[in-house]
Amino acid sequence: MTTTPLPHHPVAVVGAGLGGLALARVLQVHGIEAALFDLEASAGARTQGGMLDIHDDSGQEALRAAGLHAEFLARVHPGGQAMRVLDRDGTLRLAESDDGSLGRPEIDRGELRELLLGSLSAGTVRWGAKVTGAHPLGGGRHGVTLADGSEFTTDVLVGADGAWSRVRPLLSAARPAYTGVSFVEADLTAADVRHPVSAEVVGGGMFFALGPGRGFLAHRETDGSLHVYVAVTAPEDWLDGIDFTDTEAARTAVLKEFDGWDERLRALLADADGPLVPRRIHALPVGHRWDPVPGVTLLGDAAHLMSPFAGEGANLALLDGAELGLALAAHPGDTEAALAAYEARMFPRAEASAADSARSQELLFRADAPQGLLDMFTNQDD
Repeated sequence: MTTTPLPHHPVAVVGAGLGGLALARVLQVHGIEAALFDLEASAGARTQGGMLDIHDDSGQEALRAAGLHAEFLARVHPGGQAMRVLDRDGTLRLAESDDGSLGRPEIDRGELRELLLGSLSAGTVRWGAKVTGAHPLGGGRHGVTLADGSEFTTDVLVGADGAWSRVRPLLSAARPAYTGVSFVEADLTAADVRHPVSAEVVGGGMFFALGPGRGFLAHRETDGSLHVYVAVTAPEDWLDGIDFTDTEAARTAVLKEFDGWDERLRALLADADGPLVPRRIHALPVGHRWDPVPGVTLLGDAAHLMSPFAGEGANLALLDGAELGLALAAHPGDTEAALAAYEARMFPRAEASAADSARSQELLFRADAPQGLLDMFTNQDD
């Protein structure tokens, strides 16, 4: 009795986030096709989050390698590099305008994702393809199982599937741990018209209002809305005690954490439109790495999930994807040399950024906040 061979993909990428898309694009530029598998039903199945600042020495380098830098610059948000820092009393402690340098321009995550998706050949991404497991077959090849019961094999398996990666167990037993900070995300739509006071407080770019163990982080989006992250240092189960199906009750519960704060700051949550979204912040251990395993590697959050307080996550994912693509193109027929070259650059870079993120989390919410953040910016300017 003969059996039908399983579908085979020379390069299979699990996850069509920014890092996976950057990898596929760079490979395609070099004449190498990759198959991406993503659990979302379609490219537009959900919104893609808020604004990203794309750094000249990381995320923008990836876009240059992908041949998309000029198109990226045409999509950046003018004024998005502006920044304001306030204390819990609403006193403005620092204001910086967008200097137009394009060192860290802001772009909507959804627009950046659309740019990358649109650069790929049709059919590169398999939507509605949730990976449930992977196993080695020998010789660096792997078998991958999908939720619908189907399977495929691959010569190069890349886990670009985020914090709770299904590919990571092939390389590492590490799992993300709670960092001690929880977010509640909120939006104020048509801010200039509907929420003019909040629009003025936040300004045109990034915004921080910080106090001991608490804070409001926000940014203006390209559609004129404000996206707000209400941050609280709290036990891991704090969010479990809040019923987020009852928006008004949830709003009241979270606002209790900001008793005594300036009312203009409290309004960023009190006046928010639509549902509130809870999110615990997790991170992998600083310096997470693994011994080489033939035919498989990780990128982005799957490799080095960190807190968002250094603004490095998306940038590193993009750079990981681009550098892995370049390494595979530079070592045709020698997958292990390509993976070794990629990981040798990625590990120290990720460790440094993860350490910076952990330090930034501590200084943002320490007892004299926002002084730690102000000192950081002062030292950067020296």
